[in-house]
Amino acid sequence: MPHRVAVLALDGLLPFELGIPDRIFGRSLDPIPGNQGGKLYEVVTCSVRPPGPVRTDSDFSILVEHGPEALATADTVVVPASYELGPVFDEGRLTEELTAAFALVRPGTRMVSICTGSYVLAAAGYLDGRPATTHWSAADHFQRTFPQVRVDPGVLFIDDGDVLTSAGVAAGIDLCLHLVRRDHGAAVATEIARRTVVPPYRDGGQAQYIHRPVPEPQFATTTAARAWALGRLERPILLRDMAQQESMSVRTFTRRFREEVGVSPGQWLTRQRVERARHLLESSDLSIDQVARDAGFGTATSLRQHLQAALGVPPTVYRRTFRASADTS
Repeated sequence: MPHRVAVLALDGLLPFELGIPDRIFGRSLDPIPGNQGGKLYEVVTCSVRPPGPVRTDSDFSILVEHGPEALATADTVVVPASYELGPVFDEGRLTEELTAAFALVRPGTRMVSICTGSYVLAAAGYLDGRPATTHWSAADHFQRTFPQVRVDPGVLFIDDGDVLTSAGVAAGIDLCLHLVRRDHGAAVATEIARRTVVPPYRDGGQAQYIHRPVPEPQFATTTAARAWALGRLERPILLRDMAQQESMSVRTFTRRFREEVGVSPGQWLTRQRVERARHLLESSDLSIDQVARDAGFGTATSLRQHLQAALGVPPTVYRRTFRASADTS
């Protein structure tokens, strides 16, 4: 059976964010021969009240056809942002309707928030003692309201296992793609990202979006250097070589790169190589040594160290996990 995702629509919701789970999960298709084209997720939208209209922050309402009982059948619950959270935002406590709705959620259900939907998860106790994020503009208020939560305002999303939170608006896309990648591998996530015309993942965190003016068109960027590096990940890439692609000094290039991407060139390169290794482990029968060389890590030992640091598992376990998932799909 497809993994069931329940999206909780609250009054004052943002239509864009409400549509993210269906656009990402609802379009994710099984690539395995024999199951090819089958939906990997079933997405339902529900309210804390019986079926009926739910207000948005725009000049229209939406008709939600499922009540809170849908939460009792969900494998994952997604809570998008709302501008009418009332006591949840002001006092850090759930309303009676929300309390009754969350009482229906089964133990072990994966809980996800988009933007200030994190307030709802925090008020329900899901974030106590755990790391979490929210929109950068609300981070200070969020921390004051929920001092028991370890708030990180600089990231696009946080995966804490069975509870995941994202930063504002489009970071919900990043988080949903991450969940598809976690559930079904990089190839499925990349395909849905391609169909959605968004990157499979964005580098850096939301700090790069805080009060930063849009550069003038003639402003020098590091785009060409990144494209050059992506075309030769299997080879040694020195910082000065990347800087030369933009005719910059190493110092200027490093500063500009961090301003644009949010991480250092070295961190970015490592992430690209980890992603290349993931793809090869999932989609090829290459030996671990060959995967290490093709991804630019050089040796199986280096690949193992980087994959362990990034994903928490060694290459053999990662490959076995996704091969087993494919065999049972």
